[in-house]
Amino acid sequence: MTDDLLGFSTRAVHAGYDPDPRTGAVNVPIYASSTFAQDGVGSLRGGFEYARTGNPTRSALEANLAALESGRHGRAFASGMAATDCTLRATLRPGDHLVIPNDAYGGTFRLIDKVFTNWGIEYSVAAVSDPDAVRAAMRPNTKLVWVETPTNPLLNIGDIAALADIAHAGRARLVVDNTFASPYLQQPLHLGADIVLHSTTKYLGGHSDVIGGALITDDAELDAAFGFLQNGAGAVPGPTDAFLTLRGIKTLAVRMDRHCDNAETLAEFLVDHPAVEQVIYPGLPQHPGFAVAQKQMRRFGGMISVRLRGGRQAALDFCARTRIFTLAESLGGVESLIEHPGAMTHASTAGSALEVPDNLVRLSVGIEDAADLLADVQQALS
Repeated sequence: MTDDLLGFSTRAVHAGYDPDPRTGAVNVPIYASSTFAQDGVGSLRGGFEYARTGNPTRSALEANLAALESGRHGRAFASGMAATDCTLRATLRPGDHLVIPNDAYGGTFRLIDKVFTNWGIEYSVAAVSDPDAVRAAMRPNTKLVWVETPTNPLLNIGDIAALADIAHAGRARLVVDNTFASPYLQQPLHLGADIVLHSTTKYLGGHSDVIGGALITDDAELDAAFGFLQNGAGAVPGPTDAFLTLRGIKTLAVRMDRHCDNAETLAEFLVDHPAVEQVIYPGLPQHPGFAVAQKQMRRFGGMISVRLRGGRQAALDFCARTRIFTLAESLGGVESLIEHPGAMTHASTAGSALEVPDNLVRLSVGIEDAADLLADVQQALS
């Protein structure tokens, strides 16, 4: 049976690797070798020559990632930012223009604003939740429309199919950073995206023990460009990183359902709390992107953002008082995390059009018992 006929959880467990025919090893081995013996000059055994160019553990991960996104090609990188950098360098040239979200991840913004503009790349910002705004931001030299949905950290929702139409009408490609949703909750390639990007550090790895990134596409020419830069620039994951990511992926579906269960429970509690000015969660009917999220996502995810009454100090106090929610950057692990984006993950956006509210707190809701998470939040807000 081909992978595209199998259910998501089955693909997550099995895609990319069959038990080793010699030893019967059920899990892919960690091929900790920097180089591979060749049967003759130009005659590669199994297609591998040097570990930066290719490694069997990494190849298994790449095949698995492609299967999860129902794509033809997958590439793994040393980090989500390495995957971001590869995308930009493979698709843009000096004088080109791209559109980015007006609340994009701070690291993405920093790379584009501080690095790529020095190489003659132009960018505009637009709300991904407003297709007309994205259309208005397009220029004759636009080559890329960069979308996060849900966005980080304001959890805005972009209509992927509508944004793909806008990008393609302008002869541009659509990139969807699918990190917050994970491939279990959302399949951008099915909706018209050209490239799907992940920080595999987050939900795919799922255990806060590995850094990685990924690019998935159906376009063979794009994949070849990604592969050239992956090898030429060398920002590749080691075999242990690839192994840990594959191990995490096996439980992605069951973890995501628990993340969503807990986030939904917590969001409903926070809506009525007097210390909270606003709860931002796509699963709440009052969220402006609720209908679009309902259309293109399986569920609404494990991320919640809240704005506190009392401004910045109230937000900082909330972050300092939680006991189960750990004050830390990153997200998507089994443990619950809390952070102040304005001072942490999105500090690079200060003073720009992407600056985040100073009373904003971002919650990555883990898989602990919901009652314990509720109690923790309640005491921290009291």
